[in-house]
Amino acid sequence: MPKRHREQDEDDLPRAKITRATLREAWDLGRYLLPYRVKFVAGLIALVLGSLMGLAFPYVAGNLVDGALLPRGEGPVPRHLDVDFIAVCLLVVLAFQAGFAFLRSTWFAEVGERSLADLRRDAYGRLVRLPMPFHHQRRVGELSSRIAADLTQIHNTLIDALPHFLRQSAILAGGVALIAITSLRLTAVMLASLPALVIVAVLFGNLIRRQAKEAQDLLADSNVIVEETLQTIASVKAFGNESFEESRYRGSLDRYLAVVLRTARFEGAFISFIVFALFGAIVLVTWYGAKLVLAGELSAGELTRFMLYTLYVSGAVGSFAELYSQVQRTLGASQRVREILREPIEPPQGSANGPRLRGDVVFESVRFRYPSRPEVEVLRGVSLSARAGQRIALVGPSGAGKSTLVSLLLRFYEPEAGRILIDGQDASSYDLHELRDQMAVVPQDVVLFGGTIAENIGYGRPGASQEEIEAAARQANAHDFILAFPEGYQTRVGERGVQLSGGQRQRVAIARAILRDPAILLLDEATSSLDSESEGLVMQALEALMQGRTALVIAHRLSTVRSADRIYVLKEGQTVEAGTHAELLSRPDGVYRNLSQLQLEPAGEARSPEDRAWPGAPLPILPTP
Repeated sequence: MPKRHREQDEDDLPRAKITRATLREAWDLGRYLLPYRVKFVAGLIALVLGSLMGLAFPYVAGNLVDGALLPRGEGPVPRHLDVDFIAVCLLVVLAFQAGFAFLRSTWFAEVGERSLADLRRDAYGRLVRLPMPFHHQRRVGELSSRIAADLTQIHNTLIDALPHFLRQSAILAGGVALIAITSLRLTAVMLASLPALVIVAVLFGNLIRRQAKEAQDLLADSNVIVEETLQTIASVKAFGNESFEESRYRGSLDRYLAVVLRTARFEGAFISFIVFALFGAIVLVTWYGAKLVLAGELSAGELTRFMLYTLYVSGAVGSFAELYSQVQRTLGASQRVREILREPIEPPQGSANGPRLRGDVVFESVRFRYPSRPEVEVLRGVSLSARAGQRIALVGPSGAGKSTLVSLLLRFYEPEAGRILIDGQDASSYDLHELRDQMAVVPQDVVLFGGTIAENIGYGRPGASQEEIEAAARQANAHDFILAFPEGYQTRVGERGVQLSGGQRQRVAIARAILRDPAILLLDEATSSLDSESEGLVMQALEALMQGRTALVIAHRLSTVRSADRIYVLKEGQTVEAGTHAELLSRPDGVYRNLSQLQLEPAGEARSPEDRAWPGAPLPILPTP
């Protein structure tokens, strides 16, 4: 990733104050280093030894200068001032430093990558096992960011920031000690100039960081406009709002540009100050050191050694501001990741080898509110029942609570009051995995995984053979259209299954459900968005799927409702009617009859539902729940 883009992504990460609590959060994640502690400690040792080799370089270089300026012909040259010997020593120091740098880099990289992989596995495993209320209250982008950006930030700290911090700390401590040994007076002059530099650098750094964060927020706003426009491009063009969207995007970019240019001016002023102040301090120290050399109180080699150590120290001090910011980002990322790791998960998966359910389902006075909307009571004492093998239809206006009943049966949520019985036992008494293993859902809007058709059908029962997958596809009326593709069952369906039509996706979903061989089948408006030809094929597949199984059908078309053993009509979270198709149509002022009439008279042609319910008549449509 280019450095500029990486910095922009890091600026988007939340920062946390460095406190005892945030440090404890990060320390808790440090347990992922324990399996690799030997190499981590070895990396630390290599880091310290490499830093010592680095600190030895200015000392040897100072001797080289003194050796070069030593008058010749006045006796033997001391070995520590022999330029040939010093050159060899420098090469040896550099070789050791390079070797330790290699070991430190590779060991820290291995420890960081392995520990990050462990952390990613745990975080992802935790995410997929968290209950549905958690997912419904979080955005997918937010959760993806925690797996990607937050963990990457922690990874960068483990293999980059932490070693860099330790290395710079060692250099700073060792450098200050060595320059003090070289010349206390020069050290006092140098240290006197540091506080002002550090204070101004911190102030400017905080100001620029705030400006950069504001710029990133504005850029994110402009990106939202682009995303929204492209996602709804058909509507934009249909309403002729291209110029409006362009104007909206231009205004957002103008606001972003104003902040960026203001930030650039602050950065320019900061750089100018740093250049002037830093090099001014160097000039001051060099001038004072030169006077000490002229006075005979300091040798040229010692001055060279002092200046090199000064550069080391100033470089270490300058890096701490960015390291501090990175630590803040890491602590913020650690908090977000720890939030996931602390969330209570669903009960652990069982063996999924329990006895097969008969399929008796009973809802007894079930009440429910979604955790995200506690003020709205979605179900208000719903009662209904289905005997094993029956087809039960749920109809009613939008918001009546039909899909909520399916979610409760799958135990995505637990009822607030009342209970759900399956084969006479409370649903909560079953192992969650065993229970869901004997259910299958065919939704209205089928979203497939981005793999092949065979992989999507096989998702109903991982490990199924190709023959079993093809047998399920034949029962779902999907085998012929699959073989029509050049790659057959190995055809990739694209992201969310976009390469297939709606009817094809539905039949793949039905084949998946057939392969699963559930005891309880849940159909959530499985034919509502299909054309007549696709609907006929899907209905044939559904007939094959529903044979011998308890089926709860959220009904949209009367072709499904008319054959149901019992129809429950829901309104405002309550069961207001129940009976067969004929029984419900016979009620003059019934909700079911009124819903039927609304769909049967789209053009104002008043005809009774009974007139349209004869065999072979066009299939009327119930409203979408």
